[in-house]
Amino acid sequence: MASIILLFLCLIIGILLQKVKSFPKNTSVVLNQYIMFIALPAMALHFLPKINLGFDLILPASIAWISFGLAFLLFNTLGKIFGWSKKLIGCLILTAGLGNTSFVGIPIIKALFGDKGLNTLIIVDLPGTFVVFSTLGILTATLYSKQNNNKKESLTKKMFSFPPLIAFIVGITLSIFQIDFPEDLSTVFKQLATTISPIALISVGFQLKFKTESKHFKFLALGLFFQLILFPAIIFAIFYGILGQTDLVAKVCIIEAAMAPMITGAILANTSGLKPELSNMMVGYGIPISFLTIGIWYLILEYFMI
Repeated sequence: MASIILLFLCLIIGILLQKVKSFPKNTSVVLNQYIMFIALPAMALHFLPKINLGFDLILPASIAWISFGLAFLLFNTLGKIFGWSKKLIGCLILTAGLGNTSFVGIPIIKALFGDKGLNTLIIVDLPGTFVVFSTLGILTATLYSKQNNNKKESLTKKMFSFPPLIAFIVGITLSIFQIDFPEDLSTVFKQLATTISPIALISVGFQLKFKTESKHFKFLALGLFFQLILFPAIIFAIFYGILGQTDLVAKVCIIEAAMAPMITGAILANTSGLKPELSNMMVGYGIPISFLTIGIWYLILEYFMI
């Protein structure tokens, strides 16, 4: 119960801070940078060495790859049928194809399933969402925008300079050799990781914007339908209908599949000129709506996956 209270309290604090003039407009950028450069790597270095690797982790790690691939196929197909612009297609792929599996996912998974759920979440998040974002996401933004920047860093350099990915490689290597950090250092990593939930939710609240009039509402509805309803239904069908899997791993994967749009994915769309208004709406409306749809998915899991 405390985690749920924390979730909504921090979100409200972030929304209220928008009205405080002493907070700079780039507050959320600083908070997000702290999470990606310090807190998320710390979480990876704490949890990954303790994970026993096996084939059962392949599906959790592939959730984000499946999501991005389906979004690419769906929106490219619809774009060709209805004559959408490349910028619109690229925006929908980036915002609907990448879920907020860390910033919003961590506090929600912790609230619903406790710390045990984080072991699966980190597999969904780091080799999944963040690697997809660092590779296919950047590639999509480059291909679908009309920007021509000859000074762009190579995809490989961007990928391997991404702090959470570096921490993932270190952590997964230690896991392979069954080596862990000294207890005191691991505890420090854990304490840094606990800062993710409150800071991420305050950052999300600080960025929430709502528009009442826009030509993009039909595309907003389409993108959120794919991300909040259709894709988690597909993952539910895979785990429950095909594999008959009803354990904690399956539940965490389905809830992670139902997360709202990834904030950094929307930021990438913005900076690449891919329909900034629509990408902001996907985050602004998607996160609050996802609290309702995730609640419904959780009730479905509790009914079917006893």
